[in-house]
Amino acid sequence: MKKKQSPKSTSRHRKNQRTVKSSKRKNAFILWFDELGIVDVPLVGGKNASLGEMYRKLKRKGVKVPNGFAITSYAYFHFIRESGLMKDIRKTLKNVDTHDVVDLSHRGKAIRNLILNAPFPEDLEKEIINAYKEFCKLEKISNVDTAIRSSATAEDLPDASFAGQQETYLNVRGDKAILTSCRKCFASLFTNRAISYREDKGFDHFNIGLSVAVQRMVRSDKATSGVMFSIDTETGFRDTVYINAVYGLGEYIVQGMVNPDEFTVFKPLLAKGFKPIIRRKIGAKKRKLIYSSNGTKTTKNATVSLNDRQKFCISDEEALTLSRWAMIIEDHYKKPMDMEWAKDGRTGELFIVQARPETVQSMKNINVLEEYILEKKGEVLTSGSPVGRKIGIGKARVIMDAKDMVKFRPGEVLVTDITDPDWEPIMKIASAIVTDKGGRTSHAAIVSRELGIPAVVGCNNATSRIHTGTTVTISCTEGDTGNVYKGILPFRINKTNIKNLKKPKTKIMMNVGTPETALDACKIPNDGVGLAREEFIITESVGVHPLALINYSKQPKDIKKKIDRLMVGYPSPRDFYVMKLAEGISTIAAAFYPKDVILRFSDFKSNEYATLVGGEQYEPKEENPMIGWRGASRYYDEKFEPAFSLECEAVHNVRTKMGLTNLKVMIPFCRTIDEGKRVLKVMEKNKLKRGKDGLEVYVMCEIPSNVILADEFAKIFDGFSIGSNDLTQLTLGVDRDSALVSHVFDERNEAVKKMISNVIAIAKKHKKKIGICGQAPSDFPDFATFLVEQGIDSISLNPDTVLPTTMKILKKEQSLKRRHKRK
Repeated sequence: MKKKQSPKSTSRHRKNQRTVKSSKRKNAFILWFDELGIVDVPLVGGKNASLGEMYRKLKRKGVKVPNGFAITSYAYFHFIRESGLMKDIRKTLKNVDTHDVVDLSHRGKAIRNLILNAPFPEDLEKEIINAYKEFCKLEKISNVDTAIRSSATAEDLPDASFAGQQETYLNVRGDKAILTSCRKCFASLFTNRAISYREDKGFDHFNIGLSVAVQRMVRSDKATSGVMFSIDTETGFRDTVYINAVYGLGEYIVQGMVNPDEFTVFKPLLAKGFKPIIRRKIGAKKRKLIYSSNGTKTTKNATVSLNDRQKFCISDEEALTLSRWAMIIEDHYKKPMDMEWAKDGRTGELFIVQARPETVQSMKNINVLEEYILEKKGEVLTSGSPVGRKIGIGKARVIMDAKDMVKFRPGEVLVTDITDPDWEPIMKIASAIVTDKGGRTSHAAIVSRELGIPAVVGCNNATSRIHTGTTVTISCTEGDTGNVYKGILPFRINKTNIKNLKKPKTKIMMNVGTPETALDACKIPNDGVGLAREEFIITESVGVHPLALINYSKQPKDIKKKIDRLMVGYPSPRDFYVMKLAEGISTIAAAFYPKDVILRFSDFKSNEYATLVGGEQYEPKEENPMIGWRGASRYYDEKFEPAFSLECEAVHNVRTKMGLTNLKVMIPFCRTIDEGKRVLKVMEKNKLKRGKDGLEVYVMCEIPSNVILADEFAKIFDGFSIGSNDLTQLTLGVDRDSALVSHVFDERNEAVKKMISNVIAIAKKHKKKIGICGQAPSDFPDFATFLVEQGIDSISLNPDTVLPTTMKILKKEQSLKRRHKRK
């Protein structure tokens, strides 16, 4: 090979730092992180430009980024030209059909082999070795261990994401290993997925170059690592940081090899100094990737001990630190970001090792609401973490080995253990994807979001429960759980443009049951939450009777075993109840912040409480639990007050530790004035004093006595919320659970309407807020218009009825306005 003069070296001693002139930068083989900025994407790709930008500008703000240097895209093109590969690569790619996965695989492999077997130009090889030697001197370590990362020059364009298409190599040390890994990175520009992606996007294969980062290795093999987003990856909610964490090196998250721990942090109040971790979810974390001493293999798989698996792998404080960094990075780039982080097990320090723009949720039109609604449920074959908020239907195709991809047909549902970039050609023609392994940031999840198809990941048993040829329905619309149903189930899609939707004078609030739906529901035009049901959180997130947790030491072995399994990752049974309750409550409060969120304290009936783990021993057998020991009567009863104190503690933590003071509370089924006073006294004893720090306490108006004594109730509470179901039941003397008299049950009965009209008038007289959170306005739009006529302050509706009911209320308000003008 003809020897060429080497471009002037950009390596330099740190004692005499200088910036390479722009005219020479374009022809530089090596650029150090402290010379790079985001404008250098054409030279070093999106990933490396971002590393340089953060290293130079965000260190002073506390964000730690490991040092390193970039082998430029100019170096890559120099390598391709000097090795004579361009002609062969173009010939190999001529008339490629990306739908023919076998042919694509053969061509991709052929090109990669060409690159892997081509020698480096002498001048480039010398530059890389010299830069690595200087890096070793800077780090004061002989043969310093590095991470070798690919960075494509068209990476992370607004309309395209190259994330995950090129390779990363960890624990690379020594001249020879650095050069080998660099060549492998160059070759990874021609993985099957990368070729297919560029063909689909219309990118010329040689208009895209590759840069390589040689970065100081963070010893997360001895600690933890993960990914995080400054936006919710499923709903596009922009006020949260979403963090995934695993033991060891982070490659297993992206590969979907491990189900990680998850944390969600609320940004607006973190910025004000609070500690708003609104969600935690412990992952299985069965395996980890660590350093290998084997000469040919730099990393190896290891089993995580049961003790470590049953703990969150990062602390709350570390999650908060990472979230603060995510906010700094997002603020710097002025857009939602996708980041990778690592913790060094030797020093305990956290580092950001990558950052790129988030290119899925942030690109969506926020003025158009798209809602997939499953109209019927069926037999569940398997469940996992949902990706996207869609529903997909098709025949299942179980594929366990990439060599069998040729069997896959367009429109089928891909069912497999895990996916990697080589699976992309069939993923893009799938109607849905289901995997045994992986979390919401695994390869399968990332690609399915980009493709806009539903996926259920981390099912554990999908490949054994689903068989090829079985028709399945994949539903990602049911909160935190994605379900795979047997057969074809009916569903519909609602699309609504809310850009020009007017707001009525009457406040339109929402009834929110499950926290998992809150980050989606809050996008519907609303004035807050009129009813957040605590019992949904207790059932779904806790599942144990609070008294069984308080008296854990007295429980029989079988109950203890069930509790132990549920509370994995939490310090104690008591803390488990308080923390899970606080997480659920805070998720709803954060989703709608700073609008009011009215939380109803637990309103289980005795037969419902008995179904919780350990509940039977604490609940009486009542003939009619509907009007028995429920609501307010429990809270001051010495048999239940210890449990109610945990609810109060959870609410106190949400308001004071997390800063969500938009949270209000409501007392259900309060029969008498004396009961109301006794409950308020118990609350005050548990640090929830009405009026302190703006705490408002409402009472449910669902018993005739609430209406008859409304003047007195108005003196001790801040407002009323009408519960139309129970008020109808008790006004008409109808058991709403009895089919025999169901024809009599009607909220629109004149007796019920008179009750409601009276209590609205009394609330207005006392200048107290009054709304309704019962089912009637959601079911009967004409009932909603009746409430508007009576001058109610707010109507709380189920999310799916908000838009149509809002339109009817606007129409009614306009009618009343015209009538008023005529008078």
